[in-house]
Amino acid sequence: MDTSASKPAKAARKPRGQSATAPASKPARAKVTKTEARTANATPEAVKTTPRKASRPTQPKPVATASPAPSPQPAGPETSGFDAEALRRMEALSLNLAKAGMTAQTALARTLFRQPEDAPVDPFQVGPAFTEVASALAAKPEKLVEAQNELLGGYMELWGQMARRSLGQDTDASKKLTDKRFRDPHWEQNIVFDMMKQSYLLSSNWINKLISSAEGVDPLVKRRAEFFTKLMTDAMSPSNFLMTNPAALEALLQTSGESLARGMERFADDLARGNGKLKIRQADYDHFSVGDNVATTPGKVVWRGPYFELIQYSPTTEQVRETPLLIFPPWINKFYILDLQPKNSMIKWLTEQGFTVFLVSWINPDASMKDTTFEDYMFGGVYEAVKRVKEQCGVDHVNAVGYCIGGTLLGVTLAHMAAKGDQSISAATFFTAQHDFSEAGDLLLFTSESWLKELERQMDAAGGVLPGTAMADTFNSLRANDLIWSFFINNYLMGRDPTAFDLLYWNADQTRMPKALHMFYLRKFYGENALSQGRLTLAGVDIDLKNVTIPIYEQAGREDHIAPPTSVYKGSKLFGGPVTFMLAGSGHIAGVVNPPAAQKYMHWLNDAHPDSLDDWMAGAQMHPGSWWPHWANWLHQRSGDMIPARDPSGGHFKPLTDAPGDYVRVKS
Repeated sequence: MDTSASKPAKAARKPRGQSATAPASKPARAKVTKTEARTANATPEAVKTTPRKASRPTQPKPVATASPAPSPQPAGPETSGFDAEALRRMEALSLNLAKAGMTAQTALARTLFRQPEDAPVDPFQVGPAFTEVASALAAKPEKLVEAQNELLGGYMELWGQMARRSLGQDTDASKKLTDKRFRDPHWEQNIVFDMMKQSYLLSSNWINKLISSAEGVDPLVKRRAEFFTKLMTDAMSPSNFLMTNPAALEALLQTSGESLARGMERFADDLARGNGKLKIRQADYDHFSVGDNVATTPGKVVWRGPYFELIQYSPTTEQVRETPLLIFPPWINKFYILDLQPKNSMIKWLTEQGFTVFLVSWINPDASMKDTTFEDYMFGGVYEAVKRVKEQCGVDHVNAVGYCIGGTLLGVTLAHMAAKGDQSISAATFFTAQHDFSEAGDLLLFTSESWLKELERQMDAAGGVLPGTAMADTFNSLRANDLIWSFFINNYLMGRDPTAFDLLYWNADQTRMPKALHMFYLRKFYGENALSQGRLTLAGVDIDLKNVTIPIYEQAGREDHIAPPTSVYKGSKLFGGPVTFMLAGSGHIAGVVNPPAAQKYMHWLNDAHPDSLDDWMAGAQMHPGSWWPHWANWLHQRSGDMIPARDPSGGHFKPLTDAPGDYVRVKS
């Protein structure tokens, strides 16, 4: 029986500094059982102030001079462990997480209803490729065992590193796997995220290496399996997921969830902008405007036809070379990659070197051009442009430049001209242009017949043209980490604004392509490699590059994944005249657009032109910086005497409008 309540209360101990004439009384203690205290995880202080459990009423004896017991106070910020600001941030975090979830869920739900029902399940034939590779690996079980042992050994070493680190011991930094996706210091500082990163890199590198080790598989089938294995492992990176990305989690907590809410709003906007297909924003598109802060080199549109506008740029020197320079950019992109801003504009730089520069600005085709052919672009494009430049300048011949697919078209036209005895082009330059497609890189994967049928379906649905986003998606997939996942993380997980980057603005400003032209190009060049095999006939003429005997300057990019240097070099061996081959540092874009003032990269030169790129490299000499001065010197030697500079308004044609013209402004 509990009798503690009936015992007299002891006099309260006098607090320090309190007068002896005003004694304080200690409130009566209520007893708490051990079970109750343990259940509540009560501290001794909590036990002393916890009210006694109700029982039979008792009559405690009055206590003299005791002050009333203090009333229990509701838990406030200090007693709960949270201040008002922390509670506000928790509430904001909850609301923003809910908002982000609803935004993403709504956007994805809408997307499901926009997917075409007749889209093929496996247009790239990935399934059969993986089946063939798996069969080849299974045929050599000793290799599988060796690979499994290698993976196990890698994990044992990794676990050892993490165990030593957890004990505060130094680890061998040279044995750590690195990747630019994990540059944020949190990946290194936190042992959990470091373990996650290292195990991912170990596993992804292992599976990609295993697929590449398969023997006895058709090279194209193996490349298809390698490509999509890389895409899959890149997509599974822990950096691409909110809960396994420490930088994204930190942003989430620091902004009380606003970063994720903003990111999901951008996610929904990009889905809507792509009409149900995620169209990731790669740059601040509102920052740029064609003709205002990109494509600003002064000039005039001096002629306009159904396929292109002809731009003549204003001279910046008092004298120029007599032979004008005519540039054919690719029609799968807009020309101003060569005229982004004054600091990196090749066109502006060429005018400063004393050349009269003309450029073809291709039209952005609509459905009315769906039946336009490769021959139309040859006659209505190259032939027509050369004719108009000769008329404008009053000359008999021009020098020409072809970039990428524009270079393929130029090479074919040169062979056609040679067969017809037309000497209107006296020298030609090719930027990352392919004429032999036997080693055309990963783009060969997109030329299987099943994928070509899918392209035809997309073009038919779009009225007979390939939407600009289709080519953008293809090129982005070739560099998924740089052109897809980095923006996925920045825009959606981190909630950051895209940067104002001129190159990425241009990359997103895609053009459409006519069905007849594009399918001919993919089937004849990529699919059949008809040009290098001597099996291409245009307008009744057999196209043979050996008939092209004019001087050729051939540029390739060492890291080009669209026109690999081995492919470009093989194509350079097809011409019948003198070829100057030059290998530039970097890739398909930066290898071309490399102004001397930037002092970036390097280039290799070799006066010889042996059978293979490896032999050429063995005798090549490396030179620091841009290759543009070397090329300009080559052009000067083949461009005639110096004459007074040509004003675009003083030629044969009356200017129609200022550069960059109207065709380049048409959006897809």
